[in-house]
Amino acid sequence: MIPLRDQNPTTKTPIVNRLLVAANILVWIYVLTLVRQPGAVAAFYDRYSFDWTPFATQITQGQVTLATFAPLVTHLFVHGGWLHVIGNMVYLWIFGDNIEDRLGSGPYLVFYVLCGIVAAIGQGLVQPEPMVGASGAIAGVLGAYVVLFPAARVSTLVFLGIFITIVQLPALVVIGFFIVLQVIDALAELRLTAHQATANIAYFAHIFGFVAGILLLLLIRQRREEGRFRFG
Repeated sequence: MIPLRDQNPTTKTPIVNRLLVAANILVWIYVLTLVRQPGAVAAFYDRYSFDWTPFATQITQGQVTLATFAPLVTHLFVHGGWLHVIGNMVYLWIFGDNIEDRLGSGPYLVFYVLCGIVAAIGQGLVQPEPMVGASGAIAGVLGAYVVLFPAARVSTLVFLGIFITIVQLPALVVIGFFIVLQVIDALAELRLTAHQATANIAYFAHIFGFVAGILLLLLIRQRREEGRFRFG
């Protein structure tokens, strides 16, 4: 299933969400300009991806600098290919605007980055390999969306064998299907050795990001009810 659009209008222009989409696309275009420079792409990924091993080593050894924590954020804007960036941006474009509309632009940006950070750390704890991509943060957006708008209708491209059709499905079904697949794939990958693994997808980042999105949204709700936080 591939979501195409949701029937869930917003009351305000989702400026931050659009800027996030634009930033990811621009970074990917910049990466493409480096292809003709020997070693430039590899150096770019080495610098801006998040790698749990040096991150944990620097912290345990007390060698903490800004460069230690910067990859927790920069990796959210780096992708590994056309399908990677396009797939992530489709989900962010469809579901992110409503979360920004409900939280407000500033809180939404903080929420997005925090989900991405939790996702990266969670992935590193389980499978400590270098990672890039916004999918952990976007999974957090999906977690918040399924809590706030479980019944919102989503136009979804569905593949039924050789047949392809577009159907209207509740967000709970579309997002639920996505996260169930992540859990199944993550558990399956745990059973493979590093030499046998054929995919290089941070499934656990998706799971940790999704859970982080739900928990952060519930925390924000609690603060709002206590009068400590207002939705924008």
